[in-house]
This record gives sequence, C-alpha cells and structure tokens, in this order.
Amino acid sequence: MSTLMHDIALMAVPTGIAAGAGAAAVHYRRRATERLGLIRQLESRVRDGEQRVEARDEEARHLAEHRLPALISALSRGDVDSYRDVGLLHPPLATSPTGVAYRAVLDQVSVLAGEASERAERAASAAVQAVVRSLQALINEQQVAVTALQDLRSDEETLALTIPIDHASSQLARRAQIVGILTGMWPGRQRNDTPLPETVRGGVSRIRDYLRVEVSGEPTAYVSGRVVEPVVLAAAELLDNAARHSEPGTKVYVWFLEAHNGISIVIEDAGIGLAPEERERAARLLSGQDPVRITELRTPPRFGFLAIGQLAARYGFHVSVEQQSVHGGVRAVLHLPRALLVAPPAPASPAGAEPVNGSQKAAAFSDHPYPVAEDGLPLRRPGPGSRFQPGAPATSPPPPGAGSQLAAFMRGTHSARTASTDQEQTP
Repeated sequence: MSTLMHDIALMAVPTGIAAGAGAAAVHYRRRATERLGLIRQLESRVRDGEQRVEARDEEARHLAEHRLPALISALSRGDVDSYRDVGLLHPPLATSPTGVAYRAVLDQVSVLAGEASERAERAASAAVQAVVRSLQALINEQQVAVTALQDLRSDEETLALTIPIDHASSQLARRAQIVGILTGMWPGRQRNDTPLPETVRGGVSRIRDYLRVEVSGEPTAYVSGRVVEPVVLAAAELLDNAARHSEPGTKVYVWFLEAHNGISIVIEDAGIGLAPEERERAARLLSGQDPVRITELRTPPRFGFLAIGQLAARYGFHVSVEQQSVHGGVRAVLHLPRALLVAPPAPASPAGAEPVNGSQKAAAFSDHPYPVAEDGLPLRRPGPGSRFQPGAPATSPPPPGAGSQLAAFMRGTHSARTASTDQEQTP
C-alpha cells in the first residue's frame, strides 16, 4: 500500500510541473499578443502622424505655389472682388491649427497688399498731378507768349508761323487735361452756357486732323456752362480716336440727333471698326463705373476711353461705341440729357444791353481752330456772324493766302478775347 502511494506521488509530480508550465506559456502568450497589439497601435499612430505631416507639407507647398500667387495676382490686377480661394488640398485640415493659420496668412497678405497698393496709388496720383500742373503752367506760358505775338503782329507771315505752334500747344494741353482727369483732377475751366454746335467745334479745334471733321446740323440748345469743358474734352477724344483709326483721306462725320430725353452728338468714321471683344471693353471703360488706378494701367496706357468714362460718370452724360458706322467704321454717340441743356438766352435789347438772362449768355467757342485763353487752353470768341475758316494742319505749311485770312480774323476778334475762370462748380 505504501509503495502504491509512493508510485502515485512520483507520477503526480511531472503532471503538476507540466500544468504549471502550460499556465506560464498561456500567460506569456497573452502578454506577447498584448504587446503585439500595442506595437501595431503605435505603428498605426506613426503612420497617421506621417500622413498628417505629409498633408501639412503638401498644404504648405499648395499655399506657396497656388493660393498665395493667385491672391497676389488678383491684387495686382485690382480684381480682388472676383478672386476665389481654391481652398485646401485636404479639407479635413480646415478646422485644424494648420488650416486656420494658413487662412490667417492669406488674410494678412490681402490686407498688407491692399494697404501697400493704396499707398502706391496715392503716391503715383500725386506725382502725376504734380507733373500735369507743371506742364499746364508751361503750356500756359507758351500760349500766352504766342497770343501776345499774334496780337502784336497780325500779318499773314507771323500767323502762318505761330498758329501751328498754337494748335500743337492746344493738343498738348488737352492731353495733360485727360491725364489729370484720371487722377481725379477736374478739367479746370468754368464756362458760360454755350451753343451745342460751338461746343462740338471747340472739340474739333483741339485735334490734329481737324480739317477732316465735317459737322452738320445747328441745334439751338445750349450746353450748361458746368459741363461745357467736359463735353468739349470728351468730344475731342472721340474725334481724335475716329481720325487716328481711319484712313487719312477719309472724313469724320458729326451730326446731331434730338430725342425726347436729350440730344445726341453722333460721330462716325470710315475706319477699321471694333471687334466684338474690343467693343465690350470700350463699353466698360466708357461707363465710368470701374475706378481708375494709375498703377494698374495697361502698357502702353490708353487714356482716351478711360477719361471719357470718368467725365461721363462725373457729369451725367453718356457715351457709347456699341454701333457700327454705316461706313464700316465706328459710330460713337455722346448723349446729353435734358438736365445738361439750357434754352438759348433772350435776345439783346436794341440798345445793345445785356441779355435778360445773363447767366445763360453764351461765351461761344470760336470756329477758329487755334483758340487760346489766359489759362493756356484754346479759346477764341468771334464776333457775330464769324464762320469756320480753318488754317493749315500742323503737319504741313498753310496754303497760299491763308495768312491774310487769319490776319483779318485776328484783327476782327482782338477786342472779343476774354479769359474763362479756372474754377469748377460742384457737379
């Protein structure tokens, strides 16, 4: 019996050891599984971290290569209103610190660039205005000197030499006025109410190819003095554009169309016309709705339509080049609403007294192509019945006998010359 128990005990010892070893194996296997799971979690987190870092790197490149350049390009074109941010490559980052920081970068760049642009625009405008004023002063001195010489010597030889200089100066003065208008300067001249035909002829007198312009029609309406100079400038720019973009041997036709709401000045040329996209751009410029920025003008800059648009928006008339001329060129229309027109002044009394409505007394532009006023811009006021007797264009000598006609004109209008003021009433 004792031997049997001993044998059983001996047999039981390996069984316990085996059971203990099995339990230990299970424990270590569980620990190994847990550690493997932890390793896999850590590996997953590492991969996620690497992906987030890669995404942020991609967003940084996207910001530097696309988003910032697009914003700066829009700012440089002055087209911020139409700018749309392309956004993040990885939208989930929008609310992350990275996405918020990148959005703040774009906002700060926009603000700083806008402030820098405004400073540059103010500096450029101030510089341009200073140059324009200095040019106008020099032109004024030149035209005063020419006028003094013409007053002193009204013979045909002197006039043949001085009138082309005078005409060139009037064109230079007009260009200076146009550039100044783009910077916010006013035209600089206040007129009395003026007959509409004389207003148009005032524009004709300020272009190089004035001999090619043919004006027909004599509407009786007067242009309000407040807008005479702006209309003269706008008409001159349209006429100059029509003449320069048509064959030298062709005419530029000007006529008037009376309508219920006002009177239109119609200018037609026989030039090459405008392509549809050019007509659309011209319509946008002539509307005057877009602000003009000196620092954003095209290269080379084109001032004419821009300045006309600014004048039209400021003074209340309308200009369009949306129709094609019957001659294949361009038809430009400058429409003056009734609010900008006044009735003719009452006739003077037999004794030669002033008209009853003195505020509407016409200080008419002369038909003479080379008028001059004390402020350096063209102005002549002929006596009653004077008609247009053009001299020679600035590009060629005057025809034979032209000097004697001009001399007679100068002697006949000497006492009628008066200078207009250099003030403008608020539109």
